[in-house]
Amino acid sequence: MSVREVKLSLFGFGNVGRSVARVLLEKEAFFRERYGLRFRVVSVADTTAVVWLPEGVDLREALIVKESFGRLSEWTNDYEVYNLSPVGAVGEIDADIVVDVTNDKNAHTWHLAALRDGKAVVTSNKPPLAFHYAELTEEAGRRGLPYMFEATVMAGTPVVGLLRDNLLGDSVEEIEAVLNATTTFILSRMEEGLDFEGALKRAQEMGIAERDPRGDVLGTDAGYKATILHCLAFHPITYGEARVRGIEGITLEDVRRAVERGNTVRLVAEVREGKVTVEPREIPGESPLAVESHENVAVIRTDLLGEMVIKGAGAGLRETASGVVSDIVKASLRLGG
Repeated sequence: MSVREVKLSLFGFGNVGRSVARVLLEKEAFFRERYGLRFRVVSVADTTAVVWLPEGVDLREALIVKESFGRLSEWTNDYEVYNLSPVGAVGEIDADIVVDVTNDKNAHTWHLAALRDGKAVVTSNKPPLAFHYAELTEEAGRRGLPYMFEATVMAGTPVVGLLRDNLLGDSVEEIEAVLNATTTFILSRMEEGLDFEGALKRAQEMGIAERDPRGDVLGTDAGYKATILHCLAFHPITYGEARVRGIEGITLEDVRRAVERGNTVRLVAEVREGKVTVEPREIPGESPLAVESHENVAVIRTDLLGEMVIKGAGAGLRETASGVVSDIVKASLRLGG
């Protein structure tokens, strides 16, 4: 099998970005033998610097620098380190695929710049799609370029691919889903007797909840994901059209009452055509929505297939990297086709 080289420009070198780098290193032979692809990472960027080498950045060295010093700006030996904005970097750096694993809420601007410059985009970043889905996917469609975002919903569990590339003869009637692992963890600990503050603190100590947990507990993260599911299943909307309520008002007594009835409380997204709702709901303990730990689940109902349940990891570094790297492979194969 002949081997084709694909140039990647990686934006974001936090936990997810480093996990993506490790997978690219670990599975280099697999990608070459299975798909005939060799990936050359020509740039790596964090919030402090862009490290750019057209011949290819040494990812092993990049990982050592980041984990030793906490910032790529410390890496000067044999490499050019630039202070470029993402838009500037996208325009300057010759790459086939721009990979965005940042949390930049304004990343749609440089996603569009990449597409207009003839580059495919792979992202795990939710706000660009939750607010600009139509603009981004239409731009990619006009230019015949892959715009891939599997890891934005349910990490590497392929619900995006299911809705986007399969079920093409089905009309989706409804999706019910639990899409945020942090809230599931908190509610599960409350079932064991911890109050909300204690459960949140436990989640933060274990690295499950962010230091600033508002995006999770207020329902924003689940709202972004549910908005993206609506765009896939029905038609484009924006996050502002969703009705979102988080779990911050759930008390230990609410959880106890549910448990006494054989039920459980989860943050549930309901997606119907023209309507997205995210709110805590009491659900039967035997419901497929009654997930535990870091699992996510989506119950999809269609006219032809009926009810289908897709369940799997909705968080985790390697799990998210799975979705990102899968999209990198798909985008590469489409570019080569």
